[in-house]
Amino acid sequence: MVLGIRLLTVQDYHRMAEAGIFHPEERVELIAGQIIRMAAKGTAHESAITRTERLLRNRLGDRVLLRFQSPVQLNDYSEPEPDVAVVIPDSLDYDDHHPTPSEIFLIIEVADTSLKYDREVKASIYAKSGILDYWVLDVNGRKLHVYRLPSQEGYQSETIIAEDVQISPSAFPECIITVREMLRPMI
Repeated sequence: MVLGIRLLTVQDYHRMAEAGIFHPEERVELIAGQIIRMAAKGTAHESAITRTERLLRNRLGDRVLLRFQSPVQLNDYSEPEPDVAVVIPDSLDYDDHHPTPSEIFLIIEVADTSLKYDREVKASIYAKSGILDYWVLDVNGRKLHVYRLPSQEGYQSETIIAEDVQISPSAFPECIITVREMLRPMI
């Protein structure tokens, strides 16, 4: 008899957290039914998130709700915690559920040590869930990977743009950002 792998559901994952199975300081997320340990946050990673937060808050204001390293529920088996999620404002601030794909305008992952994982594993689950606009900010390579046109096979469009190029979220074409604005200043 061959035993299969049992994938955890989001409900299983929440029950485990409520039962105290995870240490309060432990950084984990549920990806495709598996509990994945998240990498430690470096200073380049954190400062890029801070710069991105400032940019988006200044340019989009109250038209969106910005969430940082907070869960989004993609389906019954994936609840990642993206570095930045730009979502539809909710009168309860998502007190009763985590944002789902239909409520998400843009997801941004900041990669210092996680570039391969963010570009392959996370891009695949975001595409399969229908996330229309997914960006991976490569802080070491000083470029932005922009994924659009999601399908069950993955994103049909990946564009890699240099730090001096401007980009806008699909949902907000008037919100123009130069990639360099999200990166540490050159000394």
